[in-house]
Amino acid sequence: MTMADDLPPDEDDSNLLGDQDFKAAFGEDLAQTLKLETWSSGVDPKEIMARFQREISTAVQREDRVRALIREKLLPRIAGRKHGPAEAGVFRALPGELSTIHEGLLFPGNVIAVLGTAVSHQSLPLSITQIGVAAVGYHGSAGTFSQNLFRKELAAKDTNSLQEAVDCIANRHNTKAAIHREILSRLAQRGIRTYAERAVLVDKVTAEWRIGHGNPFAHELLTGSGHVGLLKASLQVLERLVRVQQKFVFVSNAQPEQGLMTLGLALDAGEYIVFENLERQTKNLFRSWKETDPRLPLTRRFVHTICPDVLLGVFRVSNRTAPRLFYAHREHVHMAARVAMADSIVRVEKSYPLLLDVAELTCRSKFGEDGFEGFVQDAYAQAGAHLQYLLERESRR
Repeated sequence: MTMADDLPPDEDDSNLLGDQDFKAAFGEDLAQTLKLETWSSGVDPKEIMARFQREISTAVQREDRVRALIREKLLPRIAGRKHGPAEAGVFRALPGELSTIHEGLLFPGNVIAVLGTAVSHQSLPLSITQIGVAAVGYHGSAGTFSQNLFRKELAAKDTNSLQEAVDCIANRHNTKAAIHREILSRLAQRGIRTYAERAVLVDKVTAEWRIGHGNPFAHELLTGSGHVGLLKASLQVLERLVRVQQKFVFVSNAQPEQGLMTLGLALDAGEYIVFENLERQTKNLFRSWKETDPRLPLTRRFVHTICPDVLLGVFRVSNRTAPRLFYAHREHVHMAARVAMADSIVRVEKSYPLLLDVAELTCRSKFGEDGFEGFVQDAYAQAGAHLQYLLERESRR
């Protein structure tokens, strides 16, 4: 095992870039950047603003030029391209169609959005993670669900030997044990939360249409976050989502597919692209897995049988705001795009489904960090521990 094997992914040095890569990206030598003599002394707002305006103006002009080329030469080729789905192409949602969705689906409460949150407390004796999920529509909340996970640093033992104390110190000092604790923390905060969002959307919501966040086939679900139990449960929920529910749309507020986002910026308001199915994307997940990995046959079957039925696209509801990625079942992809766009133009300055924002606010109010920390601190005080296990919150990232 190498040192890289012990490091979290973002600290693995196997993907280090050279100085030439730095120069190509930033336009200057790394050695020059590191010389403090080249740094400004203090802050000169006038100089900073002039530099920002110059750099941003140049970048925007380049993007506008690329946008015109994409709109003229590439967008017409999306439909009918080799290896693309039959549904691929550039389409337009008319204002009247979106108004009909407002009146017939959204505002009567026939669309429900689901979003979750996770907060955690880490201390020497105990780690606590609270997961909350909210389902909301325009008629109000359709339900909230929560789970608390307690990961104990010390297992219960009847002995009071010296070895028990030595083992405790060694385990907390061990690098591999620390990485293991970090993996378990990510499992609780991301893997289980992401699974719970989809499980609530599939099994606890009865509305005709459902809105979710991000990629429905999230990486942490298709890998099980390293746990076969989570993988099996996730694949079952996702298969029901695709084969039974079908009327769903997931929207991302991140930019993981920058190539597709660049195509999206070439769209005019009201247009959307249906681009490809998720089979190609998800195949990359298990290419590095060993044939003996117990997850491999499960994920491979899912990718080949379920992923082709979910399509990836991008829509734009305003020329002043960013496009958004969306995911939908191929049988309902055009209606799904319109549902997402109709909810996004309710607050056009953000161009993101308002119901997802409402679900997030609901989660924060019910399962937010402030209330959670209050419960934790009160419980420590009741246990007679007061502040000795409560560390300052890390402020530097």
